[in-house]
Amino acid sequence: MFDLEKGMVLLNSGYGMPILGIGCFRLSQSQAEDSVYWALRDGYRLIDTARIYGNEEGVGRGIQRAIDEGICTREEIFVTTKMWTDDFGDGDEAIDASLSRLNLEYIDLMILHHSQPSNDVEVYQAMERAVEAGKLKSVGLSNYYEPEDFDRLVDAATIMPALLQNETHPYHQSTVMKEHIAQYGTVMESWFPLGGRGNTQVLFDDETISSIATEHGKTSAQVILRWHTQMGFVVIPGSKNVNHIKENLDTLDFQLTDTEMAEIAGLDKNIRYYHRTDEQLAQFAGWRPDFEKK
Repeated sequence: MFDLEKGMVLLNSGYGMPILGIGCFRLSQSQAEDSVYWALRDGYRLIDTARIYGNEEGVGRGIQRAIDEGICTREEIFVTTKMWTDDFGDGDEAIDASLSRLNLEYIDLMILHHSQPSNDVEVYQAMERAVEAGKLKSVGLSNYYEPEDFDRLVDAATIMPALLQNETHPYHQSTVMKEHIAQYGTVMESWFPLGGRGNTQVLFDDETISSIATEHGKTSAQVILRWHTQMGFVVIPGSKNVNHIKENLDTLDFQLTDTEMAEIAGLDKNIRYYHRTDEQLAQFAGWRPDFEKK
């Protein structure tokens, strides 16, 4: 259940999760450390990273800086990371490796980063074992875009996915999957919530979005983020800019009208900006075939 006033959602695992956080895609180790620290200082409590981003250590350092300064406690922070497909062959080891890199005793949510029918069921079961062992609090999925693919894994699961993280924004509104996963109590989370680098300005300049922003005295980014949370999406905009990080948090103090929500709903073009190719994977900050060695 989404609580827009408190900025929290109750997951089917029984844990509360902030509905607005900071994503760490394409951030270097040092950028991730600073961005996470700034975010926690400003009031964020949800942090999203992934093994393939190559910055889990930086995220862990940012968290520790905030804890050491008394900004927050570990228990107040919700940390999400993702297991990359190359690691699906040994999920138990991959979970321990992420815990070590993050320097945490437990991870609030671990997600399988992509559908991989050859072995994603087995690695999901490894995550279920980690829940039993207290290493993970909740488990979820990312980049499962077809109901049949989602159900394929759920049918073999003991613990229902708490969350599905897919590319979602006003031009790709994830309506079908959001409605489908509701039967499992699974929450939708948006990555590329502003369209992703190289495409944000397209959304910011959209006449509908920009006019709504003017009406509320907000930026287009703030309107889009508010649309996400009013839609029932957890949202994780990424940034290495201290001012943008603060601006993105300032979206819980206003409300879009039913008419404005309907206008944005009419923008759906079912356009996904990101597609998994070797060339695009190589654009990940810190990603390289041997990044673990460096």
